Amino acid sequence: MSLSLRPFLALCGLGLCLSLDAGAATPQEEIATQVPAARKILDTWQADQPQKEERYLHLVYWTPKDREPAPRYRERLTKILEHIQAFYAREMERNGLGPRTIKLQHEQDGLVKIHLVKGDAPYSDYAVQSGGKIRKECLPVLEKAGLDAEKETIVIFCNMSNWDPIKQTMSQNSPYYAGGTNRNGTAWQVDSPLLDLDLLDDKEPFLQDGQYGKISYGRYNTIFIGGVAHEVGHALGLPHNKARPDQAALWGTALMGSGNHTYSEELRGEGKGTFLSLGEALRLASHPVFCGSVKGFDVKPNAVISEAKLTPSAEGKSFTFSGRVTADPPVYAVIGYMDPAGGSNYDATTRTAVPDKEGRFTLECDALKSGRAGMLGIVAAQANGAMSSFASPGAERTFPYYVEADGRVDLSATHATEALAPLMKAVNARQEVGVRLALDELANQNVEPRILETAQVLADTLQGKAGPHPSQVDGNVCHLSDAATLEVEVGYGRPLVNRLPAPDNLLIAGSRLYPRGLYAHAPARHVWDLGGKWTRVKGVAGLATGHDGSVNCLIIGDGRALWRSPKLQDGSAVEFDVEVKGVQKLEFKVTDGGNGNGSDWGVWLDPVVGR
Repeated sequence: MSLSLRPFLALCGLGLCLSLDAGAATPQEEIATQVPAARKILDTWQADQPQKEERYLHLVYWTPKDREPAPRYRERLTKILEHIQAFYAREMERNGLGPRTIKLQHEQDGLVKIHLVKGDAPYSDYAVQSGGKIRKECLPVLEKAGLDAEKETIVIFCNMSNWDPIKQTMSQNSPYYAGGTNRNGTAWQVDSPLLDLDLLDDKEPFLQDGQYGKISYGRYNTIFIGGVAHEVGHALGLPHNKARPDQAALWGTALMGSGNHTYSEELRGEGKGTFLSLGEALRLASHPVFCGSVKGFDVKPNAVISEAKLTPSAEGKSFTFSGRVTADPPVYAVIGYMDPAGGSNYDATTRTAVPDKEGRFTLECDALKSGRAGMLGIVAAQANGAMSSFASPGAERTFPYYVEADGRVDLSATHATEALAPLMKAVNARQEVGVRLALDELANQNVEPRILETAQVLADTLQGKAGPHPSQVDGNVCHLSDAATLEVEVGYGRPLVNRLPAPDNLLIAGSRLYPRGLYAHAPARHVWDLGGKWTRVKGVAGLATGHDGSVNCLIIGDGRALWRSPKLQDGSAVEFDVEVKGVQKLEFKVTDGGNGNGSDWGVWLDPVVGR
């Protein structure tokens, strides 16, 4: 069975009914009610014709050609990794999943097994971006030891720090990142003579770190031992996520948020420390390294979600996501990521749910950021460790929402996607009869006025006729998307007004729906003749929701820059209101955000000029 998002396109209703729930569960209630049900699904499947195998975290110590390993690296790293092993075990136990944790191999002397690799070049030839090069140099040593890095989880400690014990200064120029799945993963770390568990509770002395400034030896080790724990999480397939306020009040900072900066800080009385959220723990529970099961090891993610519905709560300040999930191996947990725009995914809060016997589930989506756009991401955790992900940037189906300043949730962008699916299909096929039928059907439904307006504007795009130039328009307002242009260029595809290229026609940015606008994939230019007859231009500039590029937007009047946007990314949008009194020629320009124009779907939304 292959991964499919198609069922999302046939969602039940528009999710406009009100939720009557009495409030989301507390962190303790989540664990008490969900984990036994999740374990029953997971353990039952793994116990049927079990395939047990000890899977280990394999360790590599890599050092440049002109450097020897840092002193006592085996002793130091053994203590650190065993401490991290105990942290994961304790947190999995607290989450009700038993003391599952990473497994480490030890040599006869009791120290962890570490494969030593000498680099092909001197220190000066490597940098933060050298992770791929360093990993490639490690492969022959791993292969000689009988390890296939494509089927193992590897941690590479890079001897790329610079410690001056006289000046008490530290800098590092090492790869420091990770990624992985249930089948394989790689984490790059940095080692130094100061990376030492015995120093973790030291409030002094202090050092001057090139990245973090003046910090105690203990704080240094919190950051970099915590960094090992954090990056190991990525190598095991965990994404970033932030603790919800109710979780943080109890336990501190989520490991996959900024928990690498708070790891064991409670030893120094500096905070609550770091914890594993339930979403993190549930994902790890089926990982072969944690559970020792390789049943279904080669089966790829294949979950399908149908009957999906987004429903606002009674008070309107949260919402639920419900549906039915089917998969083989079965899904034992569904994790929802409420990710506000900006901040990468570090500030995504999570909620979890366990499917019932029919695969039905409901996620309570709360802990939302007021005044911010957001995107709901869904992960279905399968019993073999595979993670089926939905609604990520660039995916076929996304779930945007917007939280007003007063906390009320606006789901109109997602509801419009469902309500207008038949109309969009007919528009893309240029079937006028189908368009009329879809419009008639919408008129008989209780949909929001903005959705009806969008439907009519979208239907009108089949005519493809621009209005007069703004200089020829009477009245107090002129919609620029409906007006004739002097010049138009877009960086991908052909120029379009009041729609985006198929299949995602709707103009959505900042998780809000706009009936009118201009497709302006970078690099793009739209130029109009104003004839000096207009006073102001207003609207919204943004990056289309569901696209992960970055753009800069510029408004130019008679060759002079009148307004510049900040860099727009993560589906963000910004309003503009600019004086154009006396301007003859108005230009909207979109450029890439400095990293090429891939996925740079810029949009100008509801742009109007007024008297």
